[in-house]
Amino acid sequence: MASISVREVAAEAGVSVGTVSNVLNRPDKVSAGTVARVQAAIELLGFVRNDAARQLRAGRSRSIGLVVLDVGNPFFTDLARGAEDRAAQAGLTVLLGNSDETVERESAYLDLFEEQRVHGVLISPLGDSGEQLKRLRRRGTPTVLVDRQTEDRSFSSVAVDDVAGGYLAASHLIAVGRTRLAFVGGPHSIRQVTDRLEGARKAVAEHPGVSLESLDTASLSVLEGRRVGEGLLARPVDARPDAVFAANDLLALGVLQALSMFGDVRVPEEIALIGYDDIAFASAAVVPLSSIRQPSALIGSTAVDLLLREAEAGEAFVPEQIVFQPELVVRASTGG
Repeated sequence: MASISVREVAAEAGVSVGTVSNVLNRPDKVSAGTVARVQAAIELLGFVRNDAARQLRAGRSRSIGLVVLDVGNPFFTDLARGAEDRAAQAGLTVLLGNSDETVERESAYLDLFEEQRVHGVLISPLGDSGEQLKRLRRRGTPTVLVDRQTEDRSFSSVAVDDVAGGYLAASHLIAVGRTRLAFVGGPHSIRQVTDRLEGARKAVAEHPGVSLESLDTASLSVLEGRRVGEGLLARPVDARPDAVFAANDLLALGVLQALSMFGDVRVPEEIALIGYDDIAFASAAVVPLSSIRQPSALIGSTAVDLLLREAEAGEAFVPEQIVFQPELVVRASTGG
């Protein structure tokens, strides 16, 4: 069935196309009687306005593009909720893209959002901010990094101090008496992973006699955590670490599954375990998981605030970097 046009509505109501446009967009400029006639014609014909076309004619849509590393990670789900709630207050919607930790998908979403002329882009990028992000900025699309910072401060960003978070996690494991630490995380192309590892190394360097090994993963998933946990079980008991710091809670939960389900390793008596993000599942695990908490929803809402300020200021906008401090949450997996 063909869509009804504004011209058809105007003919039915006996008014000009311009008058219909005014009723739709500036009804205060039209008499009450004319508004009633046009609205009656709209109801009779079943007219539905094409907001997407109208917004694009105005130059930008009323949508924000959000690209996250892994939509299956509850941290990013909570971040997206925070962004969506704040965007709704400003009359905007959020279009969510999942890069799935791949550069190709990240690039495809950025191309799509650029074609749709979104109001702005929020992104948790895989690597350093590349030419594609700079091109968005040059073409007037406000762009804000979430859960990431840039060293050159060329983009606005909202993040948590992940080096401090890694330091907190490793320092806690050392404080409860652990000396053979293992860091589980990857790929190292993700800046959050390398920052958390750097923080852990700083803590270990302050304590002679404490060691830290790095166990790489292909992704930040439960399955990869389980694979690493099974690898630890394959080692002789005296060759295992006595503590594990996982780069996020999904990895930590996978390690916990392997240790408790397949190896009957007692957590934390034999291996203490701490994750990162403090997702809802952390406290509900079979052994409640210690974690480093990030204010995920606040990161999302603050990123939208930065984007709105950049959109309003235009070329006069000076990029802002907002950094939140992480918080240690101690539960049973480290003896809390």
